[in-house]
Order: sequence, then structure tokens, then C-alpha cells
Amino acid sequence: MRAARIHAYGTIDDIRFEDVREPVIGLDDVLVRVEAAALNPMDNKLMAGYLKDFFPLAFPYTLGTDLAGTVVATGALVAGISPGDKVIARTDPTAGGAFAELAAVPARLVARVSPDLALASLAGLPTAAGSAWQALFEAAAIRPGQSVLIHAGAGGVGSFAVQLASLAGAHVTATASAANLDLVHALGAKKVIDYRHEDFAAISPTADVVIDRIGGETLERSLGIIRPGGKLIGLSAPFDTEAAKARGIDAQFLFHQSDAGRLAAVAALAVEDRLQIVVGRQFPLADTIDAFRLLLKGGARGKILVRP
Repeated sequence: MRAARIHAYGTIDDIRFEDVREPVIGLDDVLVRVEAAALNPMDNKLMAGYLKDFFPLAFPYTLGTDLAGTVVATGALVAGISPGDKVIARTDPTAGGAFAELAAVPARLVARVSPDLALASLAGLPTAAGSAWQALFEAAAIRPGQSVLIHAGAGGVGSFAVQLASLAGAHVTATASAANLDLVHALGAKKVIDYRHEDFAAISPTADVVIDRIGGETLERSLGIIRPGGKLIGLSAPFDTEAAKARGIDAQFLFHQSDAGRLAAVAALAVEDRLQIVVGRQFPLADTIDAFRLLLKGGARGKILVRP
């Protein structure tokens, strides 16, 4: 089969497209024919070696964690999943394997989905929607009526966070570029701020919760609009929480953890047509480098997919 692999830590220019042997599944694994896989910022961090203390990679390494596809085989101990099932999954980051024609995935990380849904777009769910769910409902524990500010509301995580917070009854404000204002409004934000031409810190209402996917100055300036006792959830990189504590703000860096139950919950919302999956661009597997270039450029709408 064809796979996008790296042989050492490096840059996107080190990605190679190679013919490799099909994965061998274990007793608790399923073998999935990949329909589509989604890029995440974490993929680039893994490739560059920024996360090697947490997720050391064994080379050669097949890139990608988020996928959607059809089960073609199951291990002897797998129950509840059968060949022919449509599934989505997020592989363990140290294992990767999504940017290939076939992927072996532990059954505990797989969620079955309705065969009536467009399978390719579902590849955009696992990390992005899972992170949004984890940030809003597990870390921030948002409640109906709360004011929530979501940065990068048109991005992968942000587009799901806007929808989920709105479904939960929160009053959602989001930041986005001018080209994406209408999209973010349509996703459920009551107010959308053009971050390139407007100062969110000056015009945002006092927030109970801020979900930040950008980090740096944006995260720091967000502290000024969070009420005492409010929460700041950062998803970009670990940050110093002392300034937040001094203001009486509960601030935390959220590191996404795979959970099949959470994945099934967001998939159920997609089945019910209550959660829209925004797909910005799709690339063939052979153009994975171009897909990464778009990801690194920033500002992409929704999810970027690669398709074998």
C-alpha cells in the first residue's frame, strides 16, 4: 500500500510517499481501509520532534492520527465491530498510521458511524471535535446562559466549539477573519469579531469562559475580559497560569486525550445533523506536503483532509 512516512524528525519536506507492507493487526485491533484522514497541528509538532518527550516516534513513521474508513478485518478478541462497518478513529500519536491506504487501530479507539453519512468528511471529527467537547464540557463545564469567547471560530477546533457551545445554551462570541464572519454566525455565534480589524479585548463582553487555540499574545490579552472565577482553556501550547491565578481565573492547558465514548457522542450529533463538519480543502495522499503547507500557513477554514 501507499503511505506518507518520515524516517527522522524534520520538516514537511522530509515526507516520503512509499510502497509499504499492509499493517498486521493484533488481537484487539481493527484494520481500516482509509477513506480520508485529517491534518491537525499536532501532526506537524510530532514530525518536528517538539513532542518527543511525550510521544517519542519510532521510525519509519506513517503520519496522521484522524481517519474515517471501512473495516476490512478484525482481531480475534474484537467484539462489536465487524468487516464492512463504517468507522472513525484517532490513533495513538506514537503509532500514527492514518495517512495511508490501510491503518491498524486498537478497537478501543474506534467508533462506528452511520453508513448514511458522507464518510470522508467524518475524518474531520476525532481530534478537532473531540478537543472542543473536552474543552467545553469536561475542562470548562459550561452551563446554559454563560458567555463564551472562542478564538479562531472558523478553524478546525473553533468551528466545532462554536456549535457545541451554542447547542449547550451558551451565549457565543467568536473571532474570525472577514471572509469567515458569515460562516461562524451560521454555526451559532451570536457575535463574530474580525480579529484583523477589530480589537476583541475592547469590544468583547465579559466572558465566563474563553477557549483559545492561538496562544501567545491572544491568550494573554484574553485574561482581561474573563470575569473573576471564570475559566481560560488554552489548546495551543502549555502556558504560565500565574497571571490568571492572580486575577482569580482558572486557567489550564488542555491536552487532548482520545476517548471512544466522546467520539461516539460527537458522531451522534453529526448523524442527527446537529453538528456540521466544515471541510476547507481536500488533497490526494500524494499531495500531503501541499496540505501541510496550507495548515502551516494558518487561517484555513475548517478541516484539511487527505484522501488515499
